[in-house]
Amino acid sequence: MRFNLAPLLPRTRTLNRAGGEAFVVDDRFALASLVLTSFVQDQFYRSAAGAMDETRRLIAALPDKRFAAQTALYARDRFGLRSISHVVAVEIARHVKGEPWTKSFFDRLVVRVDDVTETLALYLATYGRPIPNSLKKGLGAALARFDAYQLAKYRAEGKAVSLVDAVNLLHPPHTDALAALVNGTLAPADTWETRLSAAGQVETEADGDRADAVAEAKAEAWAELVRTGRIGAFALLRNLRNIAAQAPEVLDEALALLVDERRIRSSRILPFRYATAMEEIGKTGDRRSRAVREALAKALDLSVANVPELPGRTLVVLDDSGSMMGRPIRIASLFAAVLAKRSGADLMRFSDDAAYVPYLAAEPTATLAQRLVDGAKNGGTNFHAPLVLATRTGAAYDRIVFLSDMQGWIGHNAPTATLAAYEKATGTRPFVYSFDVAGYGSLQLPQDRVFCLAGVSEKVFDTMSLLEEDRHALVNAISALPL
Repeated sequence: MRFNLAPLLPRTRTLNRAGGEAFVVDDRFALASLVLTSFVQDQFYRSAAGAMDETRRLIAALPDKRFAAQTALYARDRFGLRSISHVVAVEIARHVKGEPWTKSFFDRLVVRVDDVTETLALYLATYGRPIPNSLKKGLGAALARFDAYQLAKYRAEGKAVSLVDAVNLLHPPHTDALAALVNGTLAPADTWETRLSAAGQVETEADGDRADAVAEAKAEAWAELVRTGRIGAFALLRNLRNIAAQAPEVLDEALALLVDERRIRSSRILPFRYATAMEEIGKTGDRRSRAVREALAKALDLSVANVPELPGRTLVVLDDSGSMMGRPIRIASLFAAVLAKRSGADLMRFSDDAAYVPYLAAEPTATLAQRLVDGAKNGGTNFHAPLVLATRTGAAYDRIVFLSDMQGWIGHNAPTATLAAYEKATGTRPFVYSFDVAGYGSLQLPQDRVFCLAGVSEKVFDTMSLLEEDRHALVNAISALPL
């Protein structure tokens, strides 16, 4: 999840959410920063509802709403960000009337069937009826693309907007599959969910035997799914605990699937998902949890093993202040570990002060990332400290990477003069990457060799290589997305 708008250098001073000096970014960067880092969850300085409200405000302020649409497509297609893309779609439907590109945008934003029902449910809950024609036509066209299996998999029965409700609201082009859905003759999809659901409905003659029969049926269902490889990479990751508990005889085979490099490469699972799964498995205390965690650690390494190595000398700086606790520190620590290990970078952490973090090349990525989380100082946010420490050591870096929510406040003033002092002392002018991992939309450094990015993903390394060759490459690629 990242976005670059470095040519739009911010010069207006402001206060960030922590009360420290920062620099205002324009509404385009602020929107991209928010969208590309949002999981629509509560953060330290902003609630999930607040993030949605801010998204709405920024879209309303944009004179050309096509940029919002391009950002949503980029977030949905490249990084699989669903919920926030639904928010953007609803706001575009609300604000844009009569533009020829909107129908195509709504159609293309739909990757899974439930993108339709989720977007409809959000629009109706937020704005009620009538539903704009462009939204109806675009989502309707998307529904007509799906086959019977895909429709049956996402019926959304019992939800605020079921798939049948969506068909009745949108009046999509006729297909046999949609007709079967509405008239009730569409067969259930043969998925791992339906297999397990069927197992839970096993009937026996004696009520006392039901629990044993259900457990046996679930074990058989898991075993078949694993042995045939029909369980997808994400479903496997989500259900490791269930497989270990209900079908332990196939756990080794499940772990072999988990670390299958081809499956990892073809999936859209972001590396932090593996780290989160490791945390959850570690809470169980099950005797097999160590084997599962080791497989997850290997899968995590495989998911980032093909990133390009950055040339020269790199410093990775992790913000472990109080506002970074929770999801931001977990994500930032993981990518700090990946970047440090892949490029042999120096690693530093900072909050009230700064310190280098030693590590070994052989240390697993997950282990290093967890060590960074466990050792977090949970203090204030002093952006001057890492630059002062680098100046003191005299280390001449080709690039400095900040992973932070950009809510610096200690010393009040932004660290522009501190960076200039580092450059003078070392005789270098490093590229500086300012990653806003929380998408709050303010910056600490406005200099011309500072790249302002939002969020992190395994593709960020390609982005960094591109930007050092051509600072306009990424923004041009996003702006070129057709609508």
